Amino acid sequence: MDWVPAALALAMIAGESTATMSADNTSHWLLPLWVHLFGPISASRWAEIHHLIRKMGHLAGYGMVSVCFFHGWRTSLRVAAGGVRSMWRGAALLAVASTLLVACGDEYHQSFLPSRTSSPVDVGIDLSGAILAQLLVLAVMPVIVRRWELIAAPSTTVAGR
Repeated sequence: MDWVPAALALAMIAGESTATMSADNTSHWLLPLWVHLFGPISASRWAEIHHLIRKMGHLAGYGMVSVCFFHGWRTSLRVAAGGVRSMWRGAALLAVASTLLVACGDEYHQSFLPSRTSSPVDVGIDLSGAILAQLLVLAVMPVIVRRWELIAAPSTTVAGR
C-alpha cells in the first residue's frame, strides 16, 4: 500500500502522455473555460497563456509525482544512525531522482508521438517541480510530526489538582 500513490501518479503521467493531451487537444477545452472565466482573448495571447498553463501543469504535476515517490521511499527506508531527518532527506533525494527518471521516460515516449513534442526544457521544468515539492515537504514534515506528537502525548495533569 505504501507505493500505491506513486503507482497512481505514474498512471496519471502515462495517461497525460498521449495524443489526447497534446497542445491542440487541450486548447479545445481550455480555451472555452478561459473565455467563460475571464472573457474573450486574442489568438496570439491565448497561445501564450495556453503555453504557460501547460508548463505550470508540468511543474505542479511532477511536483505531485515527487510527493508520491517521497511517501513510498519514506515508508520503505529505515531510520539509520542519522535519525528521522536524515531518512527524510534520503527519501527526498530518491523521490527527485525517481521523478527525473519518469520525466525523461515520458519525454522519450512523447518523441514517438506525432502530435506531441519532446523537450529537454520540459524535463527541466519537471525536475524543478520535483525539487520545489521536496523542499516544501522537508519544511512541512517537522511541523506535522510535532503536531502528531502533541496530540499523541499523554496528559501531563497531576491527579488532585
